[in-house]
Amino acid sequence: VTHSIPACIGGMTINSKQLDKESPVSIFAVNKCYETAQDGTFFDGSGFAALVREGYKVRSDVNITLEFRMTAAHGVLLGVSSAKVDAIGLEIVHGKVLFHVNNGAGRITATYEPRGTNSLCDGKWHKLQANKSKHRISLIIDGNLVHTDNPYTQSTSADTNNPIYVGGYPADVKQNCLTSKSSFRGCLRNLVLTKGQHTELFDFSRAFDLRGVFPHSCPGAEH
Repeated sequence: VTHSIPACIGGMTINSKQLDKESPVSIFAVNKCYETAQDGTFFDGSGFAALVREGYKVRSDVNITLEFRMTAAHGVLLGVSSAKVDAIGLEIVHGKVLFHVNNGAGRITATYEPRGTNSLCDGKWHKLQANKSKHRISLIIDGNLVHTDNPYTQSTSADTNNPIYVGGYPADVKQNCLTSKSSFRGCLRNLVLTKGQHTELFDFSRAFDLRGVFPHSCPGAEH
C-alpha cells in the first residue's frame, strides 16, 4: 500500500502512552479533522493534484463530470495538455465556468455565465459536465446547457499525453487550455472521466503528486 488512509485518527496510545498529535516531529499532508465533514476533497488554494503519471490521452471524445463547492470566484478545475497546442481545460474566471478545447487548429471555449459573479460561490455543491465529441464541445452546470460553435470542424482529436492536473498545476508545467494560474479553493468530489464504454472515477488519495490538497476531507462549512 503506497497511499495514505483517508480517515481521521485520534486517541492513539503505544505501550499505554498517549501520542501527542499537537507537536509531531514531522508532518506531511495531514489536516485537522472537521466536526462537520462532508464527502469531498479539500483544496486550500495553494496547490493541485496530479493524476495519471504516464499521461492521459483525450483524443476525439471525453466526458468529464465532477461536483464542486468553492469559496473564491476563480481557480483552475482541471487541465490536460500536450507539448504542442492540443489540450483541454476547465476553469472558473470571475465567477464564470470555462471549458476550453484545442484539437490542434485553435482554442474554442464554452462559457457558462451565471446571473451574478458570486452565484457559484454560495457554499453549495454544483454539478458540472463537460463533453468533447470530436469537434463539438458542450458544458452543463446544474442542468444548464451551453453549446459553442467550432469553426475548425476538420480537427477532431486532442492529442494529449500529459498528466491530469486538478485544482491547479505546477509553475513549470505548460497548460495550453487554461488562462488562469490561480489554484482552486474549495472542495471537489466525484471526478469521473468517460471515454466510450470506459468510465474512470478518480480517487485523489492516489494522486502521484498532491500539494495543498486533503483527500476525503471537506469541511462542512467555512467560518
